[in-house]
Amino acid sequence: MGVEERIAEGLESRLGTFLKRGEQALMAEKARVLKPFGLSVPQYAALLALSQAPLSGAQLARICYVTPQSMASLLANLEAKKLVERTPSDVHAQVLVAKLTRGGFATFRKANEAALAVEKRLSAAFTDDEEKTLRELMQRAIITLSEH
Repeated sequence: MGVEERIAEGLESRLGTFLKRGEQALMAEKARVLKPFGLSVPQYAALLALSQAPLSGAQLARICYVTPQSMASLLANLEAKKLVERTPSDVHAQVLVAKLTRGGFATFRKANEAALAVEKRLSAAFTDDEEKTLRELMQRAIITLSEH
C-alpha cells in the first residue's frame, strides 16, 4: 500500500472526514442542478432567504453562513443578473435592503424545484426513523462543536 492510500485510509476513519464528504457531495449535486439557472449554491441560498423577506446584506450573510464581504460580492452578481434589487433601508439610509425582482422570483422558483429534488432524493435514501435519527445526530454534532 502506497503513502497516499495509507493517508486516505487513515482519514476515512475520522468522523470529520465523513461529515466533510457528505457536505461536499450535497453541495456538488446542488451545484450541478443549479448550473442551468446560472446560480451557484450560495446565490441560491440568498435567493431562498430573499424569497421569504427583503433583507440587508449583513442579515443575508448570517443566514447563509458566509462573510459579509462574500455576501456583498454575491449580491452584486445577483443584482447584475437582475435577480435582486437593492434600495436604501427605511430605518438607516446607509444600509441597503435586497429583494427579489420579478425575474429573480421566477428564477428562484425553478431553481428551488431542482434543489428540492436533490433533497428529496437524499431523504428517500432513509426511512422516516433513520432521517429523524440523522437529523438528531447532526444537531447534536452542531451543538457539541458550537460549544466553547
